Amino acid sequence: MEMVLLTALGVGGATVIGAVIGFIFKKISHKFSDIVLSFAAGVMLAAAVLGLILPSLEYGGKYGLIITVAGIFAGALCLNLIDKLVPHLHKMVGADIESHHNANLSKVLLFVTAIAIHNLPEGIAAGVGFGSGDTAQALIIAGGIALQNIPEGMVIIGPMLAAGVTPRRTFVLAMITGVVEVIGTLIGYFAVSIASAILPFALAFAGGTMLYVISDEMIPETHSHGSERGATYALLVGFCVMLVTDVLLG
Repeated sequence: MEMVLLTALGVGGATVIGAVIGFIFKKISHKFSDIVLSFAAGVMLAAAVLGLILPSLEYGGKYGLIITVAGIFAGALCLNLIDKLVPHLHKMVGADIESHHNANLSKVLLFVTAIAIHNLPEGIAAGVGFGSGDTAQALIIAGGIALQNIPEGMVIIGPMLAAGVTPRRTFVLAMITGVVEVIGTLIGYFAVSIASAILPFALAFAGGTMLYVISDEMIPETHSHGSERGATYALLVGFCVMLVTDVLLG
């Protein structure tokens, strides 16, 4: 339990680390953020496949394939439903925001809401990983999610400051998105601990949510500012780094 709690704090704390970096470097270029975010997408993609979806097939037994496919689509549909029910923005381009404009402030807050929405299932994915009993694999998943949270925390600072949000409130909002991930991690862990029978489905569900975020949010965002080629290779590097890590620790 101590390991799970520390991991939860680490995953959520990665957003805060990113926020601190964002305060230091308020003007982050699109090319840099796209490359970093793409690398993180590659890491998350590998974590989703190697740490969640493949173990789901393994633990599902006779009906593993059916359970895994159903879980993946259930996770994706769940996030799709949340996207439709909760008002938020998918993209926020900090360089295009004019200072102290109420409309822009609302857009920034909706963008922060979007991050919080997707941090919950990411946290659940980190927590569910521990339910398999494979601590090393769970830490790899959590590490991949934490790595993705750092650039995420970085990119939300500039837009909020530019929209007139005070530095203190900006930091608090960034922390809240991290706290959401801590809560998600604990929910995922306790869910599979209480009912181990749902582990195969829960693993696939978590994997589905991560695949949804990668495809619906991260890849489109990193391919919309003219850095498509660099972003693609960064994703491949991130995927391979996780693949090598998984093989070495496996």
